[in-house]
Amino acid sequence: MGKQTWSKARIKCALEERGMTLTGLAELKGIDPRNFRAVWSRTVRPAEQAIAEFLGVPVAELFPDRYPIRKSSLLSKENEARIASQKAARDADKRAAA
Repeated sequence: MGKQTWSKARIKCALEERGMTLTGLAELKGIDPRNFRAVWSRTVRPAEQAIAEFLGVPVAELFPDRYPIRKSSLLSKENEARIASQKAARDADKRAAA
């Protein structure tokens, strides 16, 4: 059986099964509870990390669409790789010409 995905409901259920709420975890970690509630709609790295640590699950498994951290959200991964390879080729040409 493959790796299960973590939905908002499953994350909240896992917290509740361990006797914890988002607000309680926020208070425990000293982070504003509003940041924990915002984790469903936007990236909040400290809240994501705290939830992952509490559940004992890698943060990239809980929020796979946000990890690994990419420098640009405008480029697709394929285009980022293409640009990186062209940049490396240009840098190699510059070194060879020097």
